[in-house]
Amino acid sequence: MAVLVLVSLVAVPAGAYSFVGGDGERVAHPAVRTPSDTGPKASAATSSGPTQFAPGQFLDGITHAQASAGLKKCLTAERVAPSARRNALGEADDYQIILAARSSGGSTAGGSFHVVGVREHPAGTRVVCDIENGEASGISTGTSADDSPDAGPVVPDVNAAELFQPSASSMGSWKLPFRWAVIGTVEPSVTKVSVSYGGATRRAVLDHGWFVASGLLHQQATTAPRIKGYGAAGKLLYDSDQDKSWARTLP
Repeated sequence: MAVLVLVSLVAVPAGAYSFVGGDGERVAHPAVRTPSDTGPKASAATSSGPTQFAPGQFLDGITHAQASAGLKKCLTAERVAPSARRNALGEADDYQIILAARSSGGSTAGGSFHVVGVREHPAGTRVVCDIENGEASGISTGTSADDSPDAGPVVPDVNAAELFQPSASSMGSWKLPFRWAVIGTVEPSVTKVSVSYGGATRRAVLDHGWFVASGLLHQQATTAPRIKGYGAAGKLLYDSDQDKSWARTLP
């Protein structure tokens, strides 16, 4: 999988983002949705804007409206930046939001959060949008076309480590409780994905070929998340400990 580059974006006017207290654990449902031929837009609301993932993936008090506005700001800023990708990422309405959560280790009071959006065309496209105090501060992209030819039925997004470990801007500091998340793609044969991190195991939400798991760390992690994928009758189909492309240790 190709290494992703976080691109500094031009500043845009600050917006007002309010957050609600709580750790978000109460809304991480072990839901599984069956992929459909109609794709992500099958779950679209009547209003325009990015469609919403399975319930429970808007954490830390972030609303769908706030996440949608943040994603739109990132994509707009990218289009006006001197970048070869400015016309390739499309519009916010092309995306389904699979995760919105405060930035890893960040404070909700600061208004900093991530929005992860995915789209079907090009296949497996995903963006991680960073919002800081209402401004688009960066975006990273990836696509399943970059996956290894021998990729298994579960493919963790190895370039989204910013979702489960401290960012460079925080000087590697673990600010507890620490918000983490793991995302990736799954084949239709996978019916369950579990993610173990920091001594706790979470069941991922599955929808339209993607998985996302999240939680809070109350102590510093020493190893990367361990991801397992299961099929019918609980058969183990994937274990990240056996995946040579998945780094098991943290930097």
